[in-house]
Amino acid sequence: MTPPNDSESGGSQTLERGLALLVELSRHPEGLSTSQVSAATGFHRSIAHRLLVSLHRTGFAARDDSGRYTVGPAVTGLLGGTGPSLRTVAEPVLHRLARRLDATASLVEAIGTAAVTTVVAEPPTDGPLFWYRKGSRDPLDHGSGGLAALASGPPRAAEPPRVQAIRETGCVITHSEVNIGAHGIAAPLPGWPVRAAINVVTSDPDLAERAVPHVLEAAAAIGTLRDHLGEG
Repeated sequence: MTPPNDSESGGSQTLERGLALLVELSRHPEGLSTSQVSAATGFHRSIAHRLLVSLHRTGFAARDDSGRYTVGPAVTGLLGGTGPSLRTVAEPVLHRLARRLDATASLVEAIGTAAVTTVVAEPPTDGPLFWYRKGSRDPLDHGSGGLAALASGPPRAAEPPRVQAIRETGCVITHSEVNIGAHGIAAPLPGWPVRAAINVVTSDPDLAERAVPHVLEAAAAIGTLRDHLGEG
């Protein structure tokens, strides 16, 4: 599907190409390689590659270990899908968790190659805090949030070895991997269209240990998309 190129009509050719590429991905749920995308859209391979990289980085395309691309979780979120969104379900749970632990709690989603903070709950405290802005991006391969988000999905060939241990235990504690002096406690959230995790950050090492059962309880309260189908 190649969009018309009419310079007199205005608009953005890059945007039109990106949308055309997304439409082509939607026609192939089994996924397409970069070369196949190029052939299907008529775009030069270098153009297809650049568009795919941008779509993957922003979550509008997903890429598997073999290099095949499919429509990404951001599209599902944009369309609403069936049932409530993970962010809608997680937000009240995160606010309760932040108040209980007196620490910042957040929802982290794997978008492209980054662990992106998509919901933030701050505690009602005047003390020092490690906090995250909504939209903050951290590595997926270290730090509690990114590692736990990876563990929420099936194994990947190139994932860090400790991700499987997180799948088995249901949580992870890290120290100073993303922010110096910060202790991160995270739990995977399997069963949603996007790889995601609950993440709590604190400077108190004692709280890091005490927080584990509360983080696990919050993850259970969020549950899976299947748990919420038919609600409303």
